[in-house]
Amino acid sequence: MQWLRSVVFTAFMFAWTLAYAIFFVLVAWAVPLPQRFTLVRWYGARMLDALRILCKLDFVVEGLEHIPSQPHIAYWKHSSSWEVFAQFLVGPPKVIVLKRELIYIPFFGWGLMLLRSVAVDRGAGASAVNQVVAQGHARLDEGLSVLIFPEGTRMAAGQTRRYGVSGALLASRTGCKVVPVAHDAGYYWPRRGLMKRPGTIRVIIGPPIDTLDREPREINEQAQAWVEATVERIRREKIQPLKA
Repeated sequence: MQWLRSVVFTAFMFAWTLAYAIFFVLVAWAVPLPQRFTLVRWYGARMLDALRILCKLDFVVEGLEHIPSQPHIAYWKHSSSWEVFAQFLVGPPKVIVLKRELIYIPFFGWGLMLLRSVAVDRGAGASAVNQVVAQGHARLDEGLSVLIFPEGTRMAAGQTRRYGVSGALLASRTGCKVVPVAHDAGYYWPRRGLMKRPGTIRVIIGPPIDTLDREPREINEQAQAWVEATVERIRREKIQPLKA
């Protein structure tokens, strides 16, 4: 039954995204940026409503008090597709750093550009880092926060890789704080396959990391250590009651 629920949700996800992307592009160009984020927040909320109803998969958020009032750089753990939708609902509006190929997808990609996303040519080597820093700096100056998946790709639950330097370099040059976000979505919505397991995804927002006059490597090491330790703590705290 859970497999069937997952298939139905996946069909809904693609249909809903296509339909809403067309609607969004037709409407969003005519409204100010804050209203565009309101529209996309509604899209994300309905997606997660469907996930809760069809797959019995919900989420809770802790640590909202850690989000600064000023523009910042959010570092989200990337282990599934879930966080792409959820980030619209957690904290202030954020522009996403993404690979440039996505913006060429009709309607979907156009919508991403209407949200001022930072589109990067990942095959450009060092130039890609410069693109993130230049575009990210411009968005921060506009009063927008920036969201980065520092692992660069979805990682299987329990795994990670060295964080990319672009977000930390942007942070060190602007002095904006880095806000680490850990969650266990990968254990419920794996990066591959259709199955969505029932349960409650736990999201924890960490204390902001100071970046001014710090080396990017140092910033990344602190952020990654906190995120990975927190993901493991979430996993252990969920396993312990089952063993009792």
